[in-house]
Amino acid sequence: MTPLLGVLALQGAFAEHEAMFGKLGAATVEIRQSRDLDQQLDAIVLPGGESTVQGKLLRDLGMFDRLRELIANGLPVFGTCAGLLLLAKHVEDGDTHLAVMDMTVKRNAYGRQLGSFFTRAEVKGVGDVPMTFIRAPYIESVGEGAEVLARVDGHIVAAQQNAMLVTSFHPELNDDLSMHRYFLDTMVLRRRSGA
Repeated sequence: MTPLLGVLALQGAFAEHEAMFGKLGAATVEIRQSRDLDQQLDAIVLPGGESTVQGKLLRDLGMFDRLRELIANGLPVFGTCAGLLLLAKHVEDGDTHLAVMDMTVKRNAYGRQLGSFFTRAEVKGVGDVPMTFIRAPYIESVGEGAEVLARVDGHIVAAQQNAMLVTSFHPELNDDLSMHRYFLDTMVLRRRSGA
């Protein structure tokens, strides 16, 4: 059966994530209101964008507690850039939101729009990955339950904890499917198979 991924579609680069997972044969549905979370989802995707705006909308639309509960109960989640911020237990210079992943994050660590850049780096378990950073945060530290997957210039830019995968960069803005495939294979399909 085709896995169904809910993509938070309140703001940000959600359509790009939908296109990437579509190329891998996964079905996606846009999460825009609370009842959208009642579907039999195999995973959630939290896209890049503005974490403060997304956090406010999650609360205003009555989705915050339900989403947090689903993730805390093991529903796989892939957070990129703003999505990483939403998941972090500690945000050094901003508000915390869902606070489910044991990491400390520095918001807008790479500066404003002019701080955007592209590079390539090795991601543990994935390989060499193209990375587009846009006013990106980075992870200052992770707790014992989390694993560092990649660093750029000494800063943590990808990590995972249980069924949560986060990146500071935007894998959805390149043609490379490797991060999306990694999430699908190691977190979504493995969970469905009971592994």
